[in-house]
Amino acid sequence: MESLKPTDVLDIERIKTDFPILAREVRPGVKLVYLDSTATTQKPVQVITSMDEYYRRTNANIHRGIHVLAEEATALYEEARITVAKFINAPTARQIIFTRNTTESINLVSRTWGRANLNPGDVIILTEMEHHSNLVPWQILAAEKNLQLEFISVDPQGYLDLDVYRSLLDLNPRLVAFTQMSNVLGTINPAMEITQMAHDSGAIVLIDGAQSVPHFPVDVQTLDADFLVFSGHKMCGPTGVGVLYGRKDLLEEMPPFLGGGDMIKRVQLRSYIPSSIPYKFEAGTPAIAEAIGLGAAVDYLQQIGLDAIAAQEQVLVDYALERLTEIPGVTVYGPEAKDRGGVTAFNLDGVHAHDVAQILDGDGIAVRAGHHCAMPLHDKFNIPASTRASYYLYNSIEDLDKLVDSIYMVKRIFRL
Repeated sequence: MESLKPTDVLDIERIKTDFPILAREVRPGVKLVYLDSTATTQKPVQVITSMDEYYRRTNANIHRGIHVLAEEATALYEEARITVAKFINAPTARQIIFTRNTTESINLVSRTWGRANLNPGDVIILTEMEHHSNLVPWQILAAEKNLQLEFISVDPQGYLDLDVYRSLLDLNPRLVAFTQMSNVLGTINPAMEITQMAHDSGAIVLIDGAQSVPHFPVDVQTLDADFLVFSGHKMCGPTGVGVLYGRKDLLEEMPPFLGGGDMIKRVQLRSYIPSSIPYKFEAGTPAIAEAIGLGAAVDYLQQIGLDAIAAQEQVLVDYALERLTEIPGVTVYGPEAKDRGGVTAFNLDGVHAHDVAQILDGDGIAVRAGHHCAMPLHDKFNIPASTRASYYLYNSIEDLDKLVDSIYMVKRIFRL
């Protein structure tokens, strides 16, 4: 007897009307099914409108002018900073630095805090499931300053091995940097436990929240995070804007990241005095419209509710794992549904991940194929690539049924 399908938590059909692109036919008669939100999310009309209105009505540079447009633009930009601060429960908006993306946020920490505080022989602990953005900046710094990089291993089920972590903490690391949720396995790591253990050993902690902040409530004070980084484009916001949250005392001690306008208090020919936080890390004209759009995205997510979004994704990932593992020849990577977010990376025996993705695209289903900027993790699982379907607040059970039907078509095409 066939089991009953689960029920969507959210009113998906209504939510989809907020996203103009989801009404698109990618080719005649083939409607888009977007399952690539881990790479970038689609944008609701509320975000698009907020940016359009800025350019139509308020376009001006910020922090410099005293005319009406400049004052209005500055107010909108700083209101977005306050909105983001409240979203992650930062103690003050001054601890929110606008960057271009998660990658730039991590590089900012590496090149300012890292260069100022780390010395030859110091240990940095990372994990084997990190995105390249949380590997390469530390590799560059390690080569520059002769640092020691160590890694928490990932077990075959996709969990971090905390026993290995405990042994690495005996090395007295200066920094522990890890992803709160894997962009490949979907594993939701025990961030609070990892952070507490790091602090007990005297280490500073950086949490990569690119995949967590958009999908479930993240509270920097509860986590006791020293740094948290995330990107606007993965949470219904625009591209080109990201966030670095930092502990106030750390940010105040860190040297500037880039030099130029708006990050200074005073400049003479041979010297300068940097501005206070957050401005000393925001040199030049920032992504004003994008920051405003990010503020609108946060408002949108809060209106729907992060708890409801997380519940919808749990329904989807439960169903996706059930359906995908029914397909002969499909291997899904990562932990149980209860320990993962809305991500399912998989392979189909005998078919390269890129071929799977290309055939799915013929049905209008957008997924990602490759190593997903996590080559070491794919090496760990001894696979060159995987196909990744990822879900967000605008995805439904029906979308997953279409995915499964299309994978069966892949099998027919390859006569599997």
